Amino acid sequence: MKLIVAGFLVLVLAMDVAAQATKDGWNFADEDEATASWTEDLRDQAADLAMFTAFAALALVSFFRKSERLKWITLATALLYLGFARSQLITIVNIFGLIAWNLPVFRHNVTWYLFGIFTVVTTILWGRLYCGRVCAFGAMTQLLDKIVPARLRFEVPSRIERRAGYIKYGLLGVTVLYFLVTKNISIYRYVEPFWMFSLQAPNGMWFGLAVLLAATVFIRNLYCRFFCPVGAFLGLLSNLTVFRIKRWSECNTCKICEKTCEWGAIRGPLIVASECVRCDDCERLYMDKQKCPHWLILKKRARSAAI
Repeated sequence: MKLIVAGFLVLVLAMDVAAQATKDGWNFADEDEATASWTEDLRDQAADLAMFTAFAALALVSFFRKSERLKWITLATALLYLGFARSQLITIVNIFGLIAWNLPVFRHNVTWYLFGIFTVVTTILWGRLYCGRVCAFGAMTQLLDKIVPARLRFEVPSRIERRAGYIKYGLLGVTVLYFLVTKNISIYRYVEPFWMFSLQAPNGMWFGLAVLLAATVFIRNLYCRFFCPVGAFLGLLSNLTVFRIKRWSECNTCKICEKTCEWGAIRGPLIVASECVRCDDCERLYMDKQKCPHWLILKKRARSAAI
């Protein structure tokens, strides 16, 4: 009986294979076409893949070397390459796509996936590295801060700054809720100014952008610190950060880094991971043996021990 059943199954399988072979000629042509199509797709994206890989390498080298010069080169490159040349940023629309699991076709958007993976992985490993030296809009505001005279700056009081930092989380929540209810992604144009790199928008939106940039002259990194939903999303993700900034025991009383931080991320001995964009300012101070109290105290102890 078992032999009969087995023989029947083999016969059915053979008939099915024969039918498929008759129907489409074993699919050899389709298989060759699919292979060629993949090759063509990757070839078409080769230049983009190479350029983004080179930029990512520059960003990581500048980060690990803690070089201020390389940092400004990275920011300028981000603005020109990711901003005006490619108009490629992580946006609230990407978060919508992740929530609805409506993502681009991988084979046609390999660079986009590489960009997204780079952003998520670096955030989990080191924090909001994307915000600090990859985002084209953030790069523009940091470069703007570099050329604006310090006398024009208004320092937001700490108690107001801490409360204002929650606005971006509120915007993230409201924007996501709006999308879940309406399935309409067009709200992105009203909560993030990244559309500016496409150079296409109604006059009213350009006016709003001008007001935002004018305000940024007086309050540094205004949008990034208080209003960016993507920054809020990455801020939440950065709570998982593996390699955090080290602190010395002297940091409990020293205020040098806290006063230097332009992002309001240092509060006494605590570095708030969700607000820190790994700008390197405090880390360069940690390594400065002429300014950091940790090294000055060690030097003083060494001299005392030598006497």
